[in-house]
Amino acid sequence: MATFSLFAMGNPLLDIQVTEGEPLLEKYGLKPNDAVLANEQQLAIYDDIVKNWKVTYVAGGAAQNAARAAAYVLPEKSVMYTGCVGEDELADQLRAANAKEGVESAYQVAKGQRTGACAVVITGHHRSLCTTLQAAESFTPSHLSSPEIAPLIQNAKFFYVGGFFLTHGVESALELAKHASNAGKVYTLNLSAPFIPQFFKAQLQQVLPYVDILFGNESEAASYAEANGLPTSSVADIAQAFANLDKANPSRPRLVVITQGAESTIVASSTDQTPKVFAVQKLSAEQIVDTNGAGDMFAGGFLGAYVSGKPLEECVETGHALGAMCVQQVGPTLKFPKVKIF
Repeated sequence: MATFSLFAMGNPLLDIQVTEGEPLLEKYGLKPNDAVLANEQQLAIYDDIVKNWKVTYVAGGAAQNAARAAAYVLPEKSVMYTGCVGEDELADQLRAANAKEGVESAYQVAKGQRTGACAVVITGHHRSLCTTLQAAESFTPSHLSSPEIAPLIQNAKFFYVGGFFLTHGVESALELAKHASNAGKVYTLNLSAPFIPQFFKAQLQQVLPYVDILFGNESEAASYAEANGLPTSSVADIAQAFANLDKANPSRPRLVVITQGAESTIVASSTDQTPKVFAVQKLSAEQIVDTNGAGDMFAGGFLGAYVSGKPLEECVETGHALGAMCVQQVGPTLKFPKVKIF
């Protein structure tokens, strides 16, 4: 059996993208730069955009995007990804996309269910994500202990979990987290959206002690600060507060990486009380096509470099490079043939 360095877990989704979607934001009560789980009134958006809009289909799901980005900078057969899909053609599209970009799929299959989807409503340089998880919510911890998956977990040295997964899969996220902590491996988590620290605070608090590298953006950091009574004026202060939280494995420092779009990226460490600031090479407005998935591509690029043993500065630069590559194309996609990153 092949040994995969990085084991990623999240909600596999097929992105259904539309542009110039301002009417959809108003119709379904969506915000221009946000990520939500569809409520009962918003569930109609998927049929609506397929029937009435020009759509682009892209393999998505935040952790799956990051896994593909990590695979972009790592050697072949380095990245394994798991999540739950339905027994349908959407799942086949996701498998094909992963295979094309060097990620091995280890899906759990929920028979009789549909693969999850995300409506991606693009307005200018903003994107609004409205997700229906469908089969993704049916992931069970038993999949992790199955004969096919358990050896992959034992052999992996790095783990990545998307914050969206905490809405239903905190037991599985904790199982990986405790394994990583007990074995001295690296466990990484992405906050993923402002509603995670706001509405799934208890689930996040269960996992945070095991997190060695935490990814997020300025909105997610501010949401955490507000939910926990921290000052929200400084992203660097919030990042440092995250870094200083109690840790199950104190022998490994915690890194907290907060992106701010085209602004600087902040990295705080539990061993250094002065967060580092990394400038972003800005693109022109004409170069930016679609910001959907840019944060995931940054996280995957950073993690790919980290798994490769690169220094912090190079990890951030790799994340910036893949994020910039992503926003210049439609959807969370990267250039092929591969561009040499380092």
